[in-house]
Amino acid sequence: MIAIVDYDAGNLKSVQKALKHLGQESQITREPREILAADKVILPGVGAYGEAMEHLKRYELDKVIQEVVQCHKPFLGICLGQQLLFAGSEENGGVEGLHILEGEIVRIPDQPGLKIPHIGWNSLNLQNQGRLFEGISQGAFVYFVHSFYLKAQDESIVRASSDYGVRIHASVEQENIFACQFHPEKSSAIGLKILDNFAKAGEG
Repeated sequence: MIAIVDYDAGNLKSVQKALKHLGQESQITREPREILAADKVILPGVGAYGEAMEHLKRYELDKVIQEVVQCHKPFLGICLGQQLLFAGSEENGGVEGLHILEGEIVRIPDQPGLKIPHIGWNSLNLQNQGRLFEGISQGAFVYFVHSFYLKAQDESIVRASSDYGVRIHASVEQENIFACQFHPEKSSAIGLKILDNFAKAGEG
């Protein structure tokens, strides 16, 4: 069973639909006992960083996520869910995150001809043999929707990057923690393969 964390940040049903397509059983929930009982946990999310952190704290899901990580369950953050794992974000005048991984979330700088938010397909530069990207070719295209991006403190956790005026750390991995700025559930066959790789993480 894969728990999809519900903290009013949207995009839950599309993740569940993609998992169902892969034959994976999942449950959308904010109940701590259900999340802790799951085999794997996904934290999706779209929206504002500050509001998302408020919701996590209101439902005490910040504590649950820390416990999941400490239990070494496979954990996947998607889009805003990736950003929340880090120390904090420039968004909303500066907001503290979950401090599970080290790095900062900063705004994509304005440049001529560059639309912000960054919405659409971009190619990935794969590095450091990420488990999410097994069976995926260098330069594969995935779907992004964001105005802020990750600058990880430790380059060794970065498994994929993408260029959009700046170098975006598009996916990271550290032990049982996986995360991606793009939306695998909206990234066609490539995205389904990434979700399938996560669903198989820790098996065998």
